[in-house]
Amino acid sequence: MMTIVTHVRIEAGKEPAWDDAFRKRAAAAKKQPGWISVQLAIPADAVNERVVIGTWETRADWERWHASEAFQSTREQMEGSEAEGRQEWWHEVILEEHR
Repeated sequence: MMTIVTHVRIEAGKEPAWDDAFRKRAAAAKKQPGWISVQLAIPADAVNERVVIGTWETRADWERWHASEAFQSTREQMEGSEAEGRQEWWHEVILEEHR
């Protein structure tokens, strides 16, 4: 399994539109081969920032998702609301536990 963590800064006032587009993107991702889970978090001290934690079977599954029409349909709306370049970090998952 691979997890990607993405940090995004959103222009003030555009957070609700970005969040709405992300919800649509997440709903579409659930239907993609290799998708495992996604979390969207707001840092407690930065209401205009988001951290996305997405987990996929393989990085190739994630790359196919990023090339899909479903992903691209939200790209313009979301990236147009972002204040700065995003940061991404890949991680190989070696342990996952839930309650």
